[in-house]
Amino acid sequence: MHAPQKVLFVDVSSGYYRIERYPIESFWGPVDLGLHLSAKHGSLNMGVGLLSGSIFPGSSRLVFTGFSPCWGGFYVSSMGGAGMALENLGVNMVSLVGKAGSPSMLVLNRTHGEDVEVGLHPADPGVLWSQGRGGVYGAMEHAMERFGDRFEEDPRVIAAGPASASTDFGALASAPMKKGKTTFADTWAGRGGFGSKMLQEHNVVAVMAGGTHIDEDFRNRTVADGWFEARFKQKLAAKDFDATAKYRFDPRLETGGTFGVNFASLKGRLLSFNYRSMFWDEEERLRVHREFVEGRYLRQFKEASAAPGTSRTCGEPCAAVCKKVHGEHKKDYEPYEALGPQCGVFDQRAAERLVGAADRLGFDAISAGGVLSWLFECMSSGLLKPEEAGASAKPAFAAAGFDPDGDSARNAAIGVEVLEAAASGSGPLDFSGGARKLARRIARDRGRQVMDAFVYASFDRGGWMVPNQYWTPGALSPMPVAGKYYMFYGPEFMPPVELGRACADRFARELVLDNAGICRFHRAWAEEMVPEIYGSLFGGREAFLESVRMTAMRIASRNASLMWETRRNADFVRTFLSRRRDVEGDRHPDLDRWIGAFESDPDGAAWDFWYGMHRGAQQSLREF
Repeated sequence: MHAPQKVLFVDVSSGYYRIERYPIESFWGPVDLGLHLSAKHGSLNMGVGLLSGSIFPGSSRLVFTGFSPCWGGFYVSSMGGAGMALENLGVNMVSLVGKAGSPSMLVLNRTHGEDVEVGLHPADPGVLWSQGRGGVYGAMEHAMERFGDRFEEDPRVIAAGPASASTDFGALASAPMKKGKTTFADTWAGRGGFGSKMLQEHNVVAVMAGGTHIDEDFRNRTVADGWFEARFKQKLAAKDFDATAKYRFDPRLETGGTFGVNFASLKGRLLSFNYRSMFWDEEERLRVHREFVEGRYLRQFKEASAAPGTSRTCGEPCAAVCKKVHGEHKKDYEPYEALGPQCGVFDQRAAERLVGAADRLGFDAISAGGVLSWLFECMSSGLLKPEEAGASAKPAFAAAGFDPDGDSARNAAIGVEVLEAAASGSGPLDFSGGARKLARRIARDRGRQVMDAFVYASFDRGGWMVPNQYWTPGALSPMPVAGKYYMFYGPEFMPPVELGRACADRFARELVLDNAGICRFHRAWAEEMVPEIYGSLFGGREAFLESVRMTAMRIASRNASLMWETRRNADFVRTFLSRRRDVEGDRHPDLDRWIGAFESDPDGAAWDFWYGMHRGAQQSLREF
């Protein structure tokens, strides 16, 4: 028998806490255990995989699970490196239940004894969010100043920001500590609104965790090398180094990280100006990429990232060093795309101000970019007055005549105004019920075109999610969890049923990683090796895979994804198909048929494509 998973339950309504143990034969990781606890208690869970603290790189991810306030269904979000805090605490999961009587900070510590010290302390969010750098960073700094001397080793602080108090898409942020100070390589559980959940449902502003617990994690490199040489003809370190090359530096593109690689390679597939680049011809898309991205946005990134000391890790030893940092700003593709080109921002300094504001306020940056670019289009087209969105002026929101210097700065400044108004809770737009409901309210007065400019996946009555920032139909597929890589996001065309099956396959593969608490940047080896490693260490290869299959089916059984509600979603797919044929030269036999269907009956084709994806995914999930 192997040591069971230990879950620390904290009822923040009373301060009562207890530890319960769950056999790994029943629950193999933080996703399947989190699903069980969420359904039973409505809890917010943060847990690590069975390999946390081991020699396997990327294995100390902190995985959050629960029912998402913005999506509406069960959701999974994860944060790099922060799992080491639970490892040092000596538990596999912390589960929050109940609601504190006043805003509070939860402090979890373990010294050399066997007991976990649990403290629930009143905390004025206004005070926390006004410290130092402000917002989520201020909360981290305040926690360290107030409680840092209780920890023998640097802890992690997981904080919510002002956006979590007034919207349903507040994120959770943390940063590795170094000698009691927060570093700039902050990590995020951004998608799913778990910051909003922690603050609004549990009244917890921040969780501080750490300790000195030591257990017997797997450390036998000779044995691990044997496993990897048998499969890949490479030792563990060599295979991982190769697998994470693009996150470190890709010599073919002369850049690295998700920002560098994606902005260098997307070219005509880059989305900008609230997805309206989809309607341009390829020559215009390439011009914008050449002049605004390669000539400025990406060039500035390359120049900054060439300096020594700009690549960091999430807090655990890792060859990927994927965190590309310029000053206090960490550069990742999706936040700097959604709050960059999508918002008409093509200058690094302007983007730093806008992304920096979204991060400081504690927004899910991708969702913030999707909402903000939609509001920008509404303002620029006259559907909304700037003051109705909390802005002082109209954005510059057209590629023709766009000044990447002055117009980027203008748009970033307007964006900061709108985000600050939204986070304050007293701005002209009420985000408390979600952006989807807000769009419906505005559309009732201003017309259907307000809704049709907003790109999001919808779920159940009010659930919504801005998709991943790739121009591919899988990003809008009707999966039970949207906004993550639980879908196929490659550039290839597939008929919708086949695409749905590919999305289901990707869903299962991503669950392997999340249930093991391993960063997906290591997926080139982890998807294959994790089941093998579990088989060798825990005698449970088939049991682990069966748990993944059952968890996928249980999550999918709650799938209440809805047909696209906006015209822009259907246009997203239609224009992808046309570009795939006319620009990429794809000669798939079904491509002409689908393009013709969208031309002759756009609404009917959209329904058929959506249902085809849904059918393929459901068929595949039933076969697991």
